[in-house]
Amino acid sequence: MSPRLIGFLIHLLTASGATLGLAALFCAVEGRFALMFAWLGAALVVDAVDGPLARRFRVTETVPHIDGVALDLVVDFLNYVVTPLVALWRSGLLEPSLAGAVCAFVAGASALYFADRRMKTPDLWFRGFPALWNVVVFYLLLLRPEPVWTLVVALGAAGLMFAPIVFVHPLRVAVMRRVTLAVTAIWGAAAIAAVAQDLSAASPAVKAALVATACYFIVLPLFRERSAVNFGGVDG
Repeated sequence: MSPRLIGFLIHLLTASGATLGLAALFCAVEGRFALMFAWLGAALVVDAVDGPLARRFRVTETVPHIDGVALDLVVDFLNYVVTPLVALWRSGLLEPSLAGAVCAFVAGASALYFADRRMKTPDLWFRGFPALWNVVVFYLLLLRPEPVWTLVVALGAAGLMFAPIVFVHPLRVAVMRRVTLAVTAIWGAAAIAAVAQDLSAASPAVKAALVATACYFIVLPLFRERSAVNFGGVDG
């Protein structure tokens, strides 16, 4: 198989994430949230493997007319922002009078975040909360807080996208890499179990595992080398 064909197939794999995301979006509109996350989970697997494949087969050289970064951002914005925000709008977790406005605000703020060239630090941490609204909405549907707390979480996470803090990229950050990969695997298994158990009906053990792993990812930036941080510069 020619390198050019391999490169095109890898781009096609990335683009398939949009197909999976659209299926998830349809489920979100219908209020079928567990199935929505099943589709988003499949898209997440695609997102996890297409990058390493693209780097391994040098698709920027073999298929230079397709911008893989732009393609990835388009797919990610659908799967990480638009679809979960539709689910949040349809879920009843926000006051109906506020739901549309809050979701619209978060979508606009997330668009700005995705366009920020400083989204990642040189050591591959995310600068600010990385607009993972699929994860935020997953936890909100899992725990079902009161509408006021959902509002606080949504607005707080939106503000954190532009805060001078870092969040881990679990597959690429080197700090405590083996532990982080193990915790990511535990989170993935617990998330699959929660989806299979229809989210809010998940067992206490599953919910506890998901909360514990979330705490790990929140605390992990404390172990980052402070010398790698330079919030005052464009490149750092």
